[in-house]
Amino acid sequence: MVIYSLRQSPDGDWSIRRESATLFSQLRLGPAIQLAREAARDEHNRSGRGTCVEMPGPTSTIRLAQYARPGHPLETAVA
Repeated sequence: MVIYSLRQSPDGDWSIRRESATLFSQLRLGPAIQLAREAARDEHNRSGRGTCVEMPGPTSTIRLAQYARPGHPLETAVA
């Protein structure tokens, strides 16, 4: 599973990371979520690998989107 994660900077902007690499930065939350979902969906469509989008919540990580690997019964796609 490839994880795209949202991170908030001290100044309030958001960045999108794929594993340890920062892909985009200095975004507002809404556009950051939208762009992360688009990137994860695109990677899933191109590679067939399972991908998801996560962000930190007050007590745990919040999964915002998940794109399943073809034929994998335990993964479901949400958008």
